[in-house]
Amino acid sequence: MPDNRKMSPPHVTARPAGRAPEGSSFRSGFACLAGRPNVGKSTLTNALVGAKVAITSDRPQTTRRVIRGIVHRPDAQLVLVDTPGLHRPRTLLGERLDSLVRSTLTEVDVIGFCVPAPDQVGPGDRYLARELAALTSTPVVAIVTKADQAPQERVAGQLLAVSELGDWADVVPVSAVTGYQLGVLADVLVSHLPEGPALYPDGELTDEPEQIMVAELIREAALDGVRDELPHSIAVVVEEMGPRPGQPGLTDVYAELYVERPSQKAIVIGTKGARLKQVGTRARRQIEALLGTRIYLDLHVKIAKDWQRSPKQLRRLGFYD
Repeated sequence: MPDNRKMSPPHVTARPAGRAPEGSSFRSGFACLAGRPNVGKSTLTNALVGAKVAITSDRPQTTRRVIRGIVHRPDAQLVLVDTPGLHRPRTLLGERLDSLVRSTLTEVDVIGFCVPAPDQVGPGDRYLARELAALTSTPVVAIVTKADQAPQERVAGQLLAVSELGDWADVVPVSAVTGYQLGVLADVLVSHLPEGPALYPDGELTDEPEQIMVAELIREAALDGVRDELPHSIAVVVEEMGPRPGQPGLTDVYAELYVERPSQKAIVIGTKGARLKQVGTRARRQIEALLGTRIYLDLHVKIAKDWQRSPKQLRRLGFYD
């Protein structure tokens, strides 16, 4: 693949969105959104797809899997690959997530390097910029996210700061919340895809299995309002899911929430089970919207001691080598 980053200096892209260049053929391929934790990659993925395919949280390191969201356009099919944030691993889980991100970066057609507008460019951003600069065969688009959370002059300053981090193919400011420049960003990413047929059936928004998506929605509900140390310690496994015999329109979901210590179990359950009940109520609404059916949700909290550091426990919870 040619090194498109050498073709022109970094610039802020601004052109009409959603239009293919005259005479262009259909394009399809993969774009990986990369960045340090909590820069808005999952929120941006959902906004571009137009549906919720990745869970979101204000807690860093929420994403633990490679999630593919599919953007269907008349001129292209853009498959967005949302990855966990790159960070210095402190556990075996962290090491595996870091390895997962690095392998994904080498397999896509274009990379979106996400840096939030409100934050100062820091060591983590510079480190990742150097890593991406070394991938000379893959074009990199710098994306200044969360533009709605910063004044215009701050966004302009961040665009300049991000441009100076590398020789990017494009630099685009966006807001996943307001929709600012989303169409422009999609155009830019599509422009770096190869010509080819659609990779997924029309209307399919993700290739994530429903059972995994349900587990992620439960984890998202469990993350809401917990203490800072808990997000990294919660894992969810859907043990059983299926329509209830004799009751059309009702699906049973049996899931286990795993934490590492008894004190964490007490936090998740709450006083007299109040917090776990809230988790169930919120998750049930999201799952019903996903599956389009009424849900009976049965949740239990279990302890898997130090599961983030245990190869056996990681395999049991679905985090394979």
